[in-house]
Amino acid sequence: MKLSTPTRLSLRVLALGYLLMLLVLPLGLILWRTFEPGFGTFIDWISTPAAISAFNLSMIIVAITVPINVVFGIITALALVRGRFPGRNLVQGLVDLPFATSPVVVGVSLILLWGAGGWFGGIEEHGLKVIFNLPGMVIATIFVTLPFVVREVEPVLHEIGDDQEQAAATLGASRWQTFWRITLPAIRWGLTYGVVLTVARALGEFGAVIMVSTALPGKSQTLTLLVNSRYQDHNTFGAYAAATLLMGIALVVLLFMTLLERKRGTAK
Repeated sequence: MKLSTPTRLSLRVLALGYLLMLLVLPLGLILWRTFEPGFGTFIDWISTPAAISAFNLSMIIVAITVPINVVFGIITALALVRGRFPGRNLVQGLVDLPFATSPVVVGVSLILLWGAGGWFGGIEEHGLKVIFNLPGMVIATIFVTLPFVVREVEPVLHEIGDDQEQAAATLGASRWQTFWRITLPAIRWGLTYGVVLTVARALGEFGAVIMVSTALPGKSQTLTLLVNSRYQDHNTFGAYAAATLLMGIALVVLLFMTLLERKRGTAK
């Protein structure tokens, strides 16, 4: 469908206006409020013990979540693309379940499963506390970030087919050798893009994590929970500083995604 010049300009103005109102203005306001007292004050607020602990905990959760989702994401994508088994459509639906489920519902479900009196609550008697502790926060983050690696790797596997893998098997290569030398190099861009999306979602997750965390500073408070805690305590500048730190990390991730997208386009 060919659009007239006035129509194209109108659509561009509407799109830019929409982005300006919902994205640029709020982010600009946060940045202005953050750096209004000076850059040194911002540094002071993001270098407090609570902020450093929240940053470290966020990085720990990312460091645990990403490798687990990479391993099981690749396995799941291979099973869905290369395999034909009963219940395959059910697995497809389960992979997309985190997209359709509220993070708060996820947190409540984990409490019912792992909390005191839950199905697996007895594990606390053996010294492993899941809910209101790091393991619960990790499980919640793994759940909400589960689809990204699968959904980025799956279309790449469909695109490359299995001709090279079959040829490698004919020449005597084991499945492990075929995966490392044929499959993994072929899916590397999709996999890397899925990892970046997983990192971005893990850093910004709030709803599921707050349900399974005490949100105590220095113990189980991530950067997102720190922003919420400071804002509720009427420490608006501290909240703006923490939000800006989180925004800066997200910006780095976004730039990395853009570079990967360009490299993937060049590789094709």
